Amino acid sequence: MQPTRPPHPCGGVVHRAAGTQRAGRRTVPRLRSALAAMVLALAMPLGLPMAGPAHAAPAVNHTNPLAEQRADPHIVRHTDGYYYMTATVPQYDRIVLRRASTLQGLATAAETTIWYRHANGEMGAHIWAPEIHFINGRWYVYFAAGRTDDVWRIRMYVLENASPDPRTGSWTERGRITTPWDTFSLDASTFVANGVRYLTWAQQEPGVSTNSNVYLARMGGNPWQITGTVTRLVVPTYDWETRGFRVAEGPAVIQRNGRLFLTYSASATDANYCLGMLSASVTANLLDAASWSRSPTPVFASNPATGQYGPGHNSFTVSEDGQSDILVYHDRNYRDIIGDPLDDPNRRTRIQKLYWNADGTPNFGIPVPDGATPVRLRSHDLTTSYVRHYDYRARVEPNVTSLADSQFRVVAGLAGAGSVSLESTNLPGHYLRHRDFALYVERDDGSTLFRGDASFHRRSGLAAGAGLSLESQNFPGRYVRHRAGLLQLEAVSSSADRASATFHLE
Repeated sequence: MQPTRPPHPCGGVVHRAAGTQRAGRRTVPRLRSALAAMVLALAMPLGLPMAGPAHAAPAVNHTNPLAEQRADPHIVRHTDGYYYMTATVPQYDRIVLRRASTLQGLATAAETTIWYRHANGEMGAHIWAPEIHFINGRWYVYFAAGRTDDVWRIRMYVLENASPDPRTGSWTERGRITTPWDTFSLDASTFVANGVRYLTWAQQEPGVSTNSNVYLARMGGNPWQITGTVTRLVVPTYDWETRGFRVAEGPAVIQRNGRLFLTYSASATDANYCLGMLSASVTANLLDAASWSRSPTPVFASNPATGQYGPGHNSFTVSEDGQSDILVYHDRNYRDIIGDPLDDPNRRTRIQKLYWNADGTPNFGIPVPDGATPVRLRSHDLTTSYVRHYDYRARVEPNVTSLADSQFRVVAGLAGAGSVSLESTNLPGHYLRHRDFALYVERDDGSTLFRGDASFHRRSGLAAGAGLSLESQNFPGRYVRHRAGLLQLEAVSSSADRASATFHLE
């Protein structure tokens, strides 16, 4: 029997390459402000250019969570240079907006309430999942709302504002988005492909025994009307889409490398919540469901090792320099929820860099630990290879599809004295250290020896000043370098040695 109560808009197993090891559940302490500032300084962007489908882009510097008790986050960067952020508030009673010149600035930006729910009737309850878009010189907010006399009669609505700054001016209610069925509907989002504007959303369809499916249609003469064929893109059928509820919702689109990638959220809004993905050629008939390929496994899911659960209801934005794509989403930092997840206010807005595989597809990795966002170290002389761990041995390899194996947090050195240490993203509490002059990723045992072995002094790149080199704290004059694909700690002398001991943060 299907539950009668629909889930809120706001999982699964993270698959890793054979031979890699998992860490047990750990608590990762958040960085204090001073340490976070130091990490940002350590990981300053290097200004690397975009370079095709598997482009190399500078490191991005953020601290998670970006905002507490803000679910279903939507962040856009406007042509005025500002980021605008809206999200669901725990009271489900209003729409809020933040503005900042940087993504991290959104964390402390003043929040403006731009609209309150109605006291009676339509748009009077469950104000969910607002999205803000700039279309034809005006601002539009898409959101879902129930009625005061029937809070689960949820439909999609649109607000409009002609002010250049959407925090000011007046918002006009443009009414409900009409679809073929007068049923539970939510999570409207819009995008343009090949000059055509589309609306994608989630809805319960009569005769289909699910809580919600994902749909697509062209927009009509204005941003609150659809026209023509309505195409059903996703019906939740996989196990990971049907845990707790049979849900596909929260669609979001990113376009890269001649393709469209449409993510959606699946299952109940607890630790089972996760992201699925469709893809299609930009030149395909997007209203033909056969044009879309659907991933049989989630692309982003809960990860006990990093302490992050139920990632979902995402959007996409770009970094301040425009060179990196940023994944925006919410999750919780605990698994167990007492009562209805909708009554738990602690979904947090989080962001992390979205990477791209060599084949032009997005690589979401895993929800990273709280604190400073991780980086990757790209080899200077093997320009498509990255430092990663495999069976705890550190090495450089190209095409690391198990992304988190190649992500590290640059933190204050365990041995102090101005050094830095590199903490594994998917094995929190494990650090890059040398043992017998070979590099491994191992758990900090608290010993003086380990902390010395896991601490390095950051130097300007020996082969390129824009890069970095890591000199051993306890063996001065020896640097981390790759040789025969493995990381070693060695003295360097030749130009080839220096190139193999130089890396770039991405």
